[in-house]
Amino acid sequence: MPLPIEDYAVIGDTQSAALVGRDGSIDWLCWPRFDSAACLAALLGEARHGRWLIAPAGNVRQVQRRYRGDTLVLETEFETDAGAVRLLDFMPPRDQEPNIVRVVEGVRGQVPLRMELRVRFDYGQTVPWVREDDEGTTYLAGPEAVTLRSPVATGQEDQATVAEFTVGPGERLPMVLTWYPSWQSAPAPVDPLLALDETAAYWQEWAARCTYQGEWRDAVLRSLMVLKALTYGPTGGMVAAATTSLPEQLGGVRNWDYRYCWLRDAVLTLNALNTCGYDAEASAFQGWLLRAIAGDPAQLQIMYGLAGERRLQEYTLDWLPGYEGAAPVRVGNAAAGQFQLDVYGEVLGAGYLARTRGWEPDPEGWPIQRTVLDHLASVWDQPDEGIWEVRGPRRHFTHSKVMAWFAFTCAAKAAEEFGLPGPVERWREIANQIHDQVCERGYDAERGTFTQFYGSRTLDASLLAIPLLGFLPATDPRVEGTVAAIERELMADGFLLRYPTEDGGSVDGLPPGEGAFLACTFWLVNVYALMGRTDEARALFERLLTLRNDLGLLSEEYDPKARRLVGNFPQAFSHLALINAAAQLVAQTARERVD
Repeated sequence: MPLPIEDYAVIGDTQSAALVGRDGSIDWLCWPRFDSAACLAALLGEARHGRWLIAPAGNVRQVQRRYRGDTLVLETEFETDAGAVRLLDFMPPRDQEPNIVRVVEGVRGQVPLRMELRVRFDYGQTVPWVREDDEGTTYLAGPEAVTLRSPVATGQEDQATVAEFTVGPGERLPMVLTWYPSWQSAPAPVDPLLALDETAAYWQEWAARCTYQGEWRDAVLRSLMVLKALTYGPTGGMVAAATTSLPEQLGGVRNWDYRYCWLRDAVLTLNALNTCGYDAEASAFQGWLLRAIAGDPAQLQIMYGLAGERRLQEYTLDWLPGYEGAAPVRVGNAAAGQFQLDVYGEVLGAGYLARTRGWEPDPEGWPIQRTVLDHLASVWDQPDEGIWEVRGPRRHFTHSKVMAWFAFTCAAKAAEEFGLPGPVERWREIANQIHDQVCERGYDAERGTFTQFYGSRTLDASLLAIPLLGFLPATDPRVEGTVAAIERELMADGFLLRYPTEDGGSVDGLPPGEGAFLACTFWLVNVYALMGRTDEARALFERLLTLRNDLGLLSEEYDPKARRLVGNFPQAFSHLALINAAAQLVAQTARERVD
């Protein structure tokens, strides 16, 4: 069985990623891209679905792990009855073919270890042909090949490559796994120890560019490194997570593929990167965004593939039992075809922010955004599926309308501040029309709160966008009432649910139950800060930090009952929200000191 989600670490090369367990097993690996079929898929099943284990053969007394300084080089140290041994795991920044390097280091005593590698292509379904020669051990099936190069003798056992060996103090045994197209020859081997030094230097140099110097810098920097690891280097697009189908509820059906790039994250992404000095990454992401949305605005999607691909057909893998039995396991995402008004606000908000930072040199940027606005003007009054991609009926979601308002407001500001052509007065008029409608139809005067959709009595954490986007001030009584209602009705052990899913209160067309949504709780931190409730904001932020695993990583949600991380991992949305909440708190604290 796979480990608890929090017991995994991520390593990556900015084109793909792997999850490494505390037990020394790599249980998830997609090659050559984040969204490729996994060749190690035990995370969503069992060992027979593919894993690479290197661990002590005897009793393990204690396991300690960390990232080596400001890098994505993972160090796992096993304390055993026979002594201690260290395992280094990393993926060198990619030149052409991807590699995983694992280096076993003896620390103390003579420690016996066992290596077991089961390569299973196509998400654990395809057993490859195995060949051993001077190149190493090669696994071949269809278009894919993987070669293991190992300094220790290996053999075959139960359709797995195994090795048993002993490591003493100061000894180093490196093993390298390389993917390549099966019709090509195996690429020249990398020098694993040189690659170790080069990989560490790559991440250290990248981390040194961080300009954030406020409180919680270590947490912010580690979150930034997660975002870098989830960025597809060739295009600048950022995947939402490295995994598919890690459940939002243990044993449940809310299992989705997050290995794609969402427009929903655009403003948060640019803001976080700008806050911390990563202009090159911000510019690359904005370039990806413009390329992805180019074309007929009526065909705008909420998410795209790593290079802007539009066909993300969803299907299930019935041979995988799912993480702890949470089925079905899904690949692709049918939500790509949904209609969501909030993405228009993200596109125009990101465009405005990019211009204020000088990140939008593309001359096609403004024409593309104007075309999107022209389309939005004709559809903003229609119901949609909303930010949470509900699979129930379309509704007039309050957050969606607020984001449409944000789109026209940002467009008008961009035209006025940068001298760009456009019907500013018309945009202002539409924005005012949306504002009036939201305040009239999205607000429950009897209860003193905005609601999830027009005419409902349901709450939604996305309503926190109202003060965060400047739709209304944080001190407006309607905002204060909404925050109070959210605190009463959406809190679970001090953390926020997205919206009610129990007792028939859900709008998403799915069975009830999910964890607390971490990004939403970080939004509440921001709102508290804007309201001047700084002590509460700090206390909640500190509580959120305790949910990170020992390596500083967060998934999408937290299960307050099981006290475990749930959802896809590591989750960009959670780490983006952490960075922005920290920056908001630091800025608010500075303002209060001046006052």
